[in-house]
Amino acid sequence: MIDVATLLFLLFATPVACSLPIAFAWVYRPGADWARKLPILSVFGLFVSLCIAIYILLYFPDGVFEYPWLPDYNINFVFVFDYLSKYMGALTAFIAFLIGVYGLEYMKHDYRLGWYWFFFNMFTASMLLVVYSDNLLMLLIGWEGLGLASWGLIGHWFRDDDELAYVGVIGRKVGPLKMFWSPSFGGWRAISTIRFGDMPMFFAIAAIYALTGTLNISEIDWGHLFHHIGLVGTLILMIAFLMGPFTKSAQLPFSEWLMTAMTGPTTVSALLHSATMVAAGTYLFMRLSLYIEPWKLHHTPGVEQLYFFVLFLGLISALYGASVALGCRERKVLLAASTMSSLGLMFACAAASFWLGKIAIYVAFWYLITHAFAKATLFLVAGHLIHATHDRFCCGNLELAKKMKVAFLATIFATLCLSGIPPFTAYWVKSAMDYVMHHLMHEVGGAPLYLLIAVSVIYSAFLAKFLSLNFIKGDKPKHLHLHGEILMPLAYAVMVSMLALLLYAILTGREVEELVRNGLEMFVEKGFEKTSLAVGLAVLISYAITLAIPKLESPIGRFLGDRMYMPALNDYIVPKIGWAIAKAVDWCNKVIDVFCHQAIPELISTYSLGVRAIQSGSLRRYVKIALGFVMVALIFASLVGW
Repeated sequence: MIDVATLLFLLFATPVACSLPIAFAWVYRPGADWARKLPILSVFGLFVSLCIAIYILLYFPDGVFEYPWLPDYNINFVFVFDYLSKYMGALTAFIAFLIGVYGLEYMKHDYRLGWYWFFFNMFTASMLLVVYSDNLLMLLIGWEGLGLASWGLIGHWFRDDDELAYVGVIGRKVGPLKMFWSPSFGGWRAISTIRFGDMPMFFAIAAIYALTGTLNISEIDWGHLFHHIGLVGTLILMIAFLMGPFTKSAQLPFSEWLMTAMTGPTTVSALLHSATMVAAGTYLFMRLSLYIEPWKLHHTPGVEQLYFFVLFLGLISALYGASVALGCRERKVLLAASTMSSLGLMFACAAASFWLGKIAIYVAFWYLITHAFAKATLFLVAGHLIHATHDRFCCGNLELAKKMKVAFLATIFATLCLSGIPPFTAYWVKSAMDYVMHHLMHEVGGAPLYLLIAVSVIYSAFLAKFLSLNFIKGDKPKHLHLHGEILMPLAYAVMVSMLALLLYAILTGREVEELVRNGLEMFVEKGFEKTSLAVGLAVLISYAITLAIPKLESPIGRFLGDRMYMPALNDYIVPKIGWAIAKAVDWCNKVIDVFCHQAIPELISTYSLGVRAIQSGSLRRYVKIALGFVMVALIFASLVGW
């Protein structure tokens, strides 16, 4: 029987260890035929992690496992096994494995396989460390691993020599603003934006340790901590901490890196947008809220203001992402904007836990699971379409649908399941979300519910647009090269089948007993309420209309497709401000340099020469100087009337 410590070590280390052979082989023999066969080892490492994650899900009891590291400082390896971590770990490992299988075929001719597979497996291992870590320092290690791997993968095609790897129309400008981005720039933007959020998060973790003496999320007395530091302290500490999740999950105004991250391989986009990286931010907020228990801290200063802020930040980000997706024509950028929208809904729903309790967190988590399988499916289909048509913009008609039947059917089912159309998977989860937002009307007004309904209607529209422009009413592809791919359609066929399994679990009550024990009524019961049925009907109408009229050819459509010119914030406004600050600092440095290195030394030098001139050694001269001072003093005294 393998002990827990060994099992956890294998969970995190096996993917990375199995990727090392191809990484080293590519250093010494890049492109060799035998080296191109080694990615199977990387996928095997992902399979081992999947087996361990499933074992943890099925057989590990809930609780905390601790392994000593720095016991004198109360810093140890601490792993938590609860409802969230068990299912999230299995979800991450399963999706990573399927995308790895897909990648064996999708990336087989790539010129940088060693780099790709090392960072892909490191990405997965880092996410698993984030998922199971109860200790904030360990979590931060996995968090930084995600950031480093994302940089390596988003900028994977660093040569910038393939138009298919760009985002935007190459050469297009709007005023002074470039509206196209290369892979190398996409990688740089991702790491710089994420770094901007990670720094305050790092200092917040240090402050938590200094104030509480522990870094274990489940051990911290959050209520006592918030009372101790007061309203202002609570808001500063927690917003600084949440800057990490906000930037990772691309909430406003940090959304642009997620769009330009589409310069990376589609396998990276699928993993990044489904179960890792961006999901890490929302997952961490759910985990944190589960242990903070904000529903018990209504009289604690700062907590209500914090959750109110997260609620509306999430809803506004969701509305922005959905609106942008409605105007996008690039396959992956459309899906990226939709991911931002979904993440905003997860944040908002989890934030509602302050008023409703655990049920809001569990609803948000089930939406995360549903979104992960659907979005991974759509990204893998998009990758296959790009691979076949050599075009990253939406194009395709019924003729293409007949030739790519599996992709067509997978897209239909994934969009139906994710849009919230009854009776498909997301409908039941979003019905519970409607229930959550409806109950906030007594606390914060009707804005959350109205925003959720608006997002839901727009969300179904852009999903129908993706389906229609790629398989029904899109332009005929200029190129179509199908090479008898087997692993790629197999991967997204299995992925989309998970949505059917989730639907079965919801309708039969399987795997929701934990939710019932925590006060959540059955999803099905909420799905049959009049409000939910009305929203579902509106979503269905929106889906049907957009399916028939998928193109938004208007100034509004172009405005939305240009992401409301939010790129100007990252590419023009912030750089201009940064350069202005740099010039101001440079001017101050020059002033200080002149003052300290020229003016003061020259003054001292002049003073010294004057003093030395006086000190001649002549007594007569000293007497004259003394008499001169006396005469000046007498004249001054006579003038003032002394």
